[in-house]
Amino acid sequence: MTRFTQAELEAARDRLVPDVVAGGLRVLFCGINPGLMTAATGHHFARPGNRFWPVLHLSGFTPRLLKPEEQGELLSYGLGITNVVARASARADELTAEEYREGGRLLREKVVRLRPRRLAVVGVTAYRVAFDERTARVGPQERLIGDTRVWVLPNPSGLNAHWTAAAMAEEFARLRVAAED
Repeated sequence: MTRFTQAELEAARDRLVPDVVAGGLRVLFCGINPGLMTAATGHHFARPGNRFWPVLHLSGFTPRLLKPEEQGELLSYGLGITNVVARASARADELTAEEYREGGRLLREKVVRLRPRRLAVVGVTAYRVAFDERTARVGPQERLIGDTRVWVLPNPSGLNAHWTAAAMAEEFARLRVAAED
């Protein structure tokens, strides 16, 4: 993995990270926002401590552990990645409620256009704010966006100590099974 200085990471704040999307996906995973490492590399969930890629594999979504730079392979599995908020930051708590709400509005538009079977928001707090669902919990939601069912997953950040990788993989696997119907 490429090493970046703090100055290089800070300079990445203004970079947009392209979505990995296509129409009709089985699952569109939606992160909170790009971290600085993701912005610097252009690869989603690029920070070494982030558990997204290992959990995706452990849950059976991918036949092998993908590296962030292999994110384009997700499309061949009917999977994609986007974010609630496009702006990169060192931590999600740097984002404002207004950014989350606007991100939720733009995400709804994207989902209506792309029509994935499932939208999986990774981060219950981000989902609660972006969609004004204060009592939402991890798991399937009652909300539909067009014909797309919504699922909330735990945030795979290494900072989320409440969830082990194994417990996250179980929740991701529940989504995988549901998305097969």
